[in-house]
Amino acid sequence: MEVAPGRRLGLVGTVRIALISIVLGVIVGMALALMRLSHHKWLRAPATVFVEFYRNTPPIVHFFWFFYALPILIGLNLDPYAAAVLALSTQSGAFYAEVFRGGIVSVERGQWEAASALGMTRRAALRRIIVPQALRRMVAPFVERSFELTKTTALASSLAYAELLYQAQQVNSITFRPMETYTTIAVMYFILLFTASSLARVAERRLAQAG
Repeated sequence: MEVAPGRRLGLVGTVRIALISIVLGVIVGMALALMRLSHHKWLRAPATVFVEFYRNTPPIVHFFWFFYALPILIGLNLDPYAAAVLALSTQSGAFYAEVFRGGIVSVERGQWEAASALGMTRRAALRRIIVPQALRRMVAPFVERSFELTKTTALASSLAYAELLYQAQQVNSITFRPMETYTTIAVMYFILLFTASSLARVAERRLAQAG
């Protein structure tokens, strides 16, 4: 099956927006997770509201809000790429926060007590004892969430961002061959995510072997 140039360009757009959104989402998610684990209510409360809001609203609303509402509120006009990245990274950040928080709280309480007995601060215990153990437990849900983010990039087509689905719509409007066009797009998504999934399984096995 030959891939048209427009669809190859769309694949680049999909990978580009997915990767930057994952990186930013991880940063947002880690910050939110630490805030939710804080003993201070003034940190926990806003982080909880942020996470619950994004977990209980449709992703496409976030795309439209950043693209159409943000310019009205602060006068900042975003191009489709910037609006899509903001929507994806904040939404994925909320979900990553739960992945990170769940991994950290799954570590046995005795590990915290042992670190405290050794005179470690909470921050040192997190960095040297808790997080290394939690990382292995985070791999599977983190990969799953990243796959969901990659599939959600298709919503960027609603802002006319040139990712896979948008390019497919352009090709279909010219060729009027929806079966071939959208089947090709489905196969491309499958190859992309299946390859990433295989690499993730290899990394997970190596982490398990490392103990």
